[in-house]
Amino acid sequence: MTPKQAVQFGSQMDKLLDPELFKSLCDPTRLTLLACLAKCGRASSVTELAACCSVDLSVVSRHLAILEKAEVLESEKQGRTVFYSVRYTALAQKLRDLATAIEECCPNGKANARNGDCCVKR
Repeated sequence: MTPKQAVQFGSQMDKLLDPELFKSLCDPTRLTLLACLAKCGRASSVTELAACCSVDLSVVSRHLAILEKAEVLESEKQGRTVFYSVRYTALAQKLRDLATAIEECCPNGKANARNGDCCVKR
């Protein structure tokens, strides 16, 4: 199949390549915030999370909102304080499903031209 034909062929991978997810993960500050929150293992306030990086509190809030919109994080408001936590299961499942879809697109037995890796169909 040519690339032009492939773009017209719908697949599970097309559904899983979520622009909001990739947009949320493409910024180094957001990745730092996500890693900090994931390693912490509990819900944390915006103020606590701002200590993980060297940007203004309002910028941290915007970064966290982008991660929440992409369903990477969830928030809970307690009074005037917003606490964020990682949606571990949902995020892991999205990435696992995408990895599976990528593997299923690889022709069985065809080696990757760059490094010789071969995808295995499951």
